[in-house]
Amino acid sequence: MRQQSHIWATMVVLSSSMWLFTQFAVADQDPPRAARSVHLWYDAPPGSVFYNEVTVEESDAGTYFCVCGFNHGYFGIQQLIEPGKKVVIFSVWDPGKQNDPDTVEPDRRVKVLGAGDGVRVSRFGNEGTGGKSMFPYPWSKGQRYRFCVKAQVEGESTAYAAYFYLNESHTWKHLVTFQTLTGGDPLQGYYSFVEDFRRNGVSATRRRRARYGNGWVRTLQGHWVALTEATFTADRTPTLNIDAGRADNDFFLATGGNVQNQTPLRSHINRLPHGLELPQ
Repeated sequence: MRQQSHIWATMVVLSSSMWLFTQFAVADQDPPRAARSVHLWYDAPPGSVFYNEVTVEESDAGTYFCVCGFNHGYFGIQQLIEPGKKVVIFSVWDPGKQNDPDTVEPDRRVKVLGAGDGVRVSRFGNEGTGGKSMFPYPWSKGQRYRFCVKAQVEGESTAYAAYFYLNESHTWKHLVTFQTLTGGDPLQGYYSFVEDFRRNGVSATRRRRARYGNGWVRTLQGHWVALTEATFTADRTPTLNIDAGRADNDFFLATGGNVQNQTPLRSHINRLPHGLELPQ
């Protein structure tokens, strides 16, 4: 009986891990190397502050949970490929569509106006170019984390300051303030996403899920607007093991493994404004 149970459990695990590859083999296509990236696009006006919260429910090595994404950058937490390593990461793009950071003229590169203690600041490429900051932090599944981006327009440039709330000390940690050429754009184009950046084939069979909630934007007129509507999108990977929706009064995103799709792409997801708390 124990042997039969072991065989059955093994079959269930193999089925959960391999169904994604089976559907591509039948269609005579290569299986995906990564879980499909999924996004929430929030409906809100241009602003000077973008605040949002995340609770990671399921994760795996090589996952980025973006919490505060906007037209010129993104801010969130990552579980790195190296075992046990996790970081808070904030990045801002240079202007242009180049991928080699060395080709950007010095006067068009992201400038560092200030950085917090223990934050590693560097340049990046291969997905546009720009400045990135990484703060080693052992975030945990099931805990709520808070993020805030503040923007200040100065002529043709905008300075973006990133803050992460340290639950242990109940204080805000300033990661970095980046300034980039934006044509004078304020904060706008708000989004969150879940991305598998390991892309080794096996990573596509791992589930990832996060809840996003209590999001706010402070408008250019100084009013706080709650993020109560989001649109669900995904990248071009042709898989359907993705989902989004409401969980209590949060939005959620899920991708990879045996995730079952319940919400069609391009769906508008709404949550109630009551119960939300203005950021402190």
